[in-house]
Amino acid sequence: MIKKILVALDADSDTAVAIRYATEIAKRFDASVTGLAVVDLGSIKSGSKGGGIGSFYYAEKLREKLTTETRVKARELIQTFESAVVDAGIEHVEMVQEGVPVQRIVEDMKYHDLLLIGRDPHLFYGHPKKETPDTLASVVKATVAPSIVVSDSYTTIRRLVVAYDGSLASARTVRDYAHLKPFGPDVAVHLVNVYEKDSSESELMLSLLKEYLAAHGVEATAASLKSNDARTAILDYSRDVDADMLAIGSHSVSGIKRIAFGSITEKLLKECPLPLFLNQ
Repeated sequence: MIKKILVALDADSDTAVAIRYATEIAKRFDASVTGLAVVDLGSIKSGSKGGGIGSFYYAEKLREKLTTETRVKARELIQTFESAVVDAGIEHVEMVQEGVPVQRIVEDMKYHDLLLIGRDPHLFYGHPKKETPDTLASVVKATVAPSIVVSDSYTTIRRLVVAYDGSLASARTVRDYAHLKPFGPDVAVHLVNVYEKDSSESELMLSLLKEYLAAHGVEATAASLKSNDARTAILDYSRDVDADMLAIGSHSVSGIKRIAFGSITEKLLKECPLPLFLNQ
């Protein structure tokens, strides 16, 4: 059951989508939603270092300016969040914290059941276009609860593809989905495993997984796909079944590892338009 949801707020358009999904899930479970904005003073300080006396003076002025701008942006994000959840009639909490965004999110996730975060988070509010490429991977791999990673496009979740390779990470992802059912019990679930040589192990894993899900009231179809390119095979399969969401484990050890924060993570996040349900 989901009772506490955390939304990591940033200035990107995908944050509005994250808030929308969070309110939708909160309504279903009568849950509360926390909006978290983090003022990263460390990044402000390191991004405005001075050299000599004159440059130090201007660096200090720049720090003051960036700090003010960052706090203003944080308040604006909180106001936008509050407006959305109040309109939806959702119990909510607003938090503005100072610190390193990844660390603050990971710490607060100890006390929440689910994280909603944008696919391309820009958490340095003073420079909204500054990329934070490691943020998403660092957060998802370190949190104790599952995450839903969203793009800037909202869609109702009716069909879910679960990319499963038998690893602990993918098993945790399936378990969390079965226990939480964030989008309700009527989502059509499609299991997929990609193998390179023998299909027997793949078929056995999927059979056991279907049995496990059925015990939790989740009926699923399964497909074993032969391919040496797991990423392409899974993305193609997701398109074939018209999936609305993709679930993967973030520490998988086979071909899916390259999908989940490995060598081709950036490609997946750019190429897959679907929201992602992830666990470490």
